[in-house]
Amino acid sequence: MLYAQQMIQSLQNGEIQEAQKHYKKVKSLGTDDEKFYLAEELFHLGFLDETKELYESLLEKFPSEGELIVQYAEVLVEMDLEEDAIETLSKIGESDPEFPRALLLQADLYQMQGLYEVSEQKLLKAKKLLPTETVIDFALAELYMELGRFLEAIRSYTSVLEDGQKNMAGVSIYHRLAEAHSAGGAFEKALEFYEKAEEEHLEINTLFGYGFTAFQAGHYLTAIEKLKSVKELDSDYTSVYLLLAKAYEREEMLKESLHTVLEGIKYDEYNKELSFYGGKIALKLNDETQAESLIRAAIALDPAYLEAALTLNKLLFTQERFQDVLEITEILNNEIEEDPQLIWDTAKAYMGLEKYDQSLKQYRLAYNFFKTNETFLDEYGNFLTEEGLREEAIQVFERLLDMNPADDELLLRIERLKE
Repeated sequence: MLYAQQMIQSLQNGEIQEAQKHYKKVKSLGTDDEKFYLAEELFHLGFLDETKELYESLLEKFPSEGELIVQYAEVLVEMDLEEDAIETLSKIGESDPEFPRALLLQADLYQMQGLYEVSEQKLLKAKKLLPTETVIDFALAELYMELGRFLEAIRSYTSVLEDGQKNMAGVSIYHRLAEAHSAGGAFEKALEFYEKAEEEHLEINTLFGYGFTAFQAGHYLTAIEKLKSVKELDSDYTSVYLLLAKAYEREEMLKESLHTVLEGIKYDEYNKELSFYGGKIALKLNDETQAESLIRAAIALDPAYLEAALTLNKLLFTQERFQDVLEITEILNNEIEEDPQLIWDTAKAYMGLEKYDQSLKQYRLAYNFFKTNETFLDEYGNFLTEEGLREEAIQVFERLLDMNPADDELLLRIERLKE
């Protein structure tokens, strides 16, 4: 082991040239045990090319040695040579003690390539060979979780937990069980596991998942508590702000909700959903100036943001700012295909500006989309009446009457128009 140990010592001292000299001596003069020892050490230190050379040297002498094959394959994986690794692993016979380990590595490789069915087959085969091996249960659970097969994931994670393993590969099993139950819609059960995960280890993703699931379950005060903790631990955790703002809104804590949005925008200024949501909360607080500012910010981030534009138009109509409505609709029309509601908004805006010919043109276009909308038909019929277009108005009101045959007032209006 002399040359191998000397090489490791040289590397630790930063003496690269000396290390290379010792490496060459191991390759040419070292024993098989020394090469194997050095290969393992270099692999952990990240010297993949040298590790690969050593394993290849050993495999020339011991081509059917399962442990060598698996460890060589692991080196190939680290070098992004997945296909070579799969081919290498296929050389291990089923009677080899390392065969289950090879199956696990193959399953991982196939999962990385998106070949989930093949990955599952490899894991189930390994499970058959080693039915009590916890690592296989964990690998199956992770695969099922990725595939969205949450019931199977829960069963496999539970097996891991029953084996006394609360953590594997740096993963909290309680946390995974919480996520699986939450994803499957069993929010109350998920909360139980989030509680255990938090007790086991306070981790920010666990807290956020806890808060999200509490929100889904309708436990808004719990959600607020957990999500505030996330924000306090890491103010740059931008996903927390919108969810926390929504939790505050559910509890009618509108000022806190808006404050959370404004705080979140400082850290995530390009989040259009956050700005738009803040605008809606400001409307609830009757702060129209703040609402307009936030909704316009959302539209500036995404000029095709139809929902935000329509919401802003509603506000502008209440303020009789008809020219501003036309400006908003023009922005949207340049970004998206013609939208029926925008056509209707345009018609109302032109009417407000007393540009009746242009308004009529837009109303006629909108009529093609809103023939079953009672509010539109009533508005359009009144507009046509005001413009003296009695025959068109009668047609519109008769369509409305078909939808409300017991409306005597509407019937009387139609009869007056026909006189």
